[in-house]
Amino acid sequence: MTEQLQIYKCNVCGNIIEVINPGNGSLVCCSLPMELLKEQTDDKHSGEKHVPIVSIEGEHKIIRVGTIEHPMLKEHYIVFIESVSPDKKYLKRKYLKPGDKPKFELKNNDEKFMARELCNIHGLWKSEYQE
Repeated sequence: MTEQLQIYKCNVCGNIIEVINPGNGSLVCCSLPMELLKEQTDDKHSGEKHVPIVSIEGEHKIIRVGTIEHPMLKEHYIVFIESVSPDKKYLKRKYLKPGDKPKFELKNNDEKFMARELCNIHGLWKSEYQE
């Protein structure tokens, strides 16, 4: 059974999909089951810096990727950064490409949300934000 907002990847062709409407079936691409990307939350032991960090700058909240700026190279970059409301009814997403700054400026007053980001190599990462 799939769940809303789950992200799956095809390990053959690289297709990435997000579940909008959950169902009982399995997701298949290139004749093989797709891999569910699990939301990782702890990068302290991996040596990688991927957990989204939320800071307040003036009237805006900024989501950055990791404590050290993530590389944004053709072969290794952040695909998107997003903010998801606790009830999963509202989602704000910024798509990125190599060369972009790995940050997302939110122009809202959300007091609580989940921040997620997808690295093209190291997968899906999340953190919870609450004022």
